[in-house]
Amino acid sequence: MRWRVKILALACVSITVAAGADNKSEGFRPGAASTFANKQTQKGLVVAAAVYQSDEETKPAFGKLNPNKYGVLPVLLVMENTGSEVLRLANLEVRYVDSRRRKISSIPAGEVRYLTPVDKPKVARAPIPGLNRGKKNPLAAEEIETRAFAAKMLPPGESAHGFFYFSSGHDSGAMLLVTGIEEAASGKELFYIEIPLE
Repeated sequence: MRWRVKILALACVSITVAAGADNKSEGFRPGAASTFANKQTQKGLVVAAAVYQSDEETKPAFGKLNPNKYGVLPVLLVMENTGSEVLRLANLEVRYVDSRRRKISSIPAGEVRYLTPVDKPKVARAPIPGLNRGKKNPLAAEEIETRAFAAKMLPPGESAHGFFYFSSGHDSGAMLLVTGIEEAASGKELFYIEIPLE
């Protein structure tokens, strides 16, 4: 009788662990580019963008971390290749253009962790200087890099998504400028894409 109870308990634990693993593996899925309000289409390529500002918006992608609180604006870029050409994204460049037409280059995801958070001044709480040195930078969260845009090629019928990070607040009237997308066969660069971020 006891061994049956143990087997049943072990089976329940295994099912719970497996369900938890399945939930984690699902990850962040933003949906198709064609479903976004802010998008542009060029030669069969649909490019969409969305600014993530509020805790409600950032939670599905970054969990408890809201990068905006530390001076970093995450902008999601989603691409959907509905054309017949393979697209090369190795030279992709994404810039945030504010309402005054200033172009702000994105921060490489691997460098975001080295930014100094801007929300709190550095105040020594310990009587001995240097004791608080071990505190982790919240921008060092692994989601910053794992959610970053990383695709280098985009075959027909495929899609790609990921975040670009900017050292900026969101500005009404801003847009995203996307350049450097090339047709893999010919090397011909597509015309630049501007996506309003309303």
